[in-house]
Amino acid sequence: MPYGLLNGKRGIISGALNDQSIAWKIALKAKEEGATFTLTNAPIAMRMGAIRDLAEQTGAEIIPADATSTEDLDKLFTQSQEVLGGKVDFVLHSIGMSPNIRKGKAYTDLNYEWLKQTIDISAVSFHKMMQSAYKLDAISEWGSVVALTYMAAQRTFPFYTDMADAKALLESIARSFGYRYGRYRHVRVNTVSQSPTPTTAGSGIGGFDRFFDFADKTAPLGNATADQCADYCITLFSDLTRMVTMQNLFHDGGFSMTGISEEVMELINRPNQD
Repeated sequence: MPYGLLNGKRGIISGALNDQSIAWKIALKAKEEGATFTLTNAPIAMRMGAIRDLAEQTGAEIIPADATSTEDLDKLFTQSQEVLGGKVDFVLHSIGMSPNIRKGKAYTDLNYEWLKQTIDISAVSFHKMMQSAYKLDAISEWGSVVALTYMAAQRTFPFYTDMADAKALLESIARSFGYRYGRYRHVRVNTVSQSPTPTTAGSGIGGFDRFFDFADKTAPLGNATADQCADYCITLFSDLTRMVTMQNLFHDGGFSMTGISEEVMELINRPNQD
């Protein structure tokens, strides 16, 4: 049931590739809650994905932008304000990619040129996005910026390799820019650390299925779904969370606070009982 949490609010949603994407779910939920917004993704991602279907469902205009290009991002914020009729109230950063992971490079054998791409696409783009908005004064007073992250920024998960380093930087940027944007326009900046989620990006990581099951058995509430993550992000865009900023917010069913569960202990002990 919609609550009208975003009635009259305008936004920019990045990273929706297909209907498995968390950003896709957030767009649908934002529309349901009364928001208008533009959709953006890199030109190559738009050719690979189904973003035009989402645009039709939500009545949103698509503005292609390479998130590593300050020129593209300036155009994104300028054109979004023109399309939407004013400053934006919320921005979603849902952008991440590692050439090293895609090409099977071990963390102890990284290609450093690819690492630079990982950092630029997955973390520095967050700074570039906010810097463009800041300089253009494109976000309304008490607006909200949210980026999706993962707890590999705090704990080591071998399969996450250099993306863990990128997410650690992303979360640091949220704190550093969040302080400055808060002082400037009361804009709040947060990251949401979601459960492992079977998106196109997540499923491409080796061993994902096994880890998904492990996290589900560890978290007392089980893994949070993409739809549930969308619900959570909507509250962060809304006026209900005006005093929440510079936080890394875990949305993972309690996984991040659980050492080990009874279910996992049973799995470990089972071979010894045979």
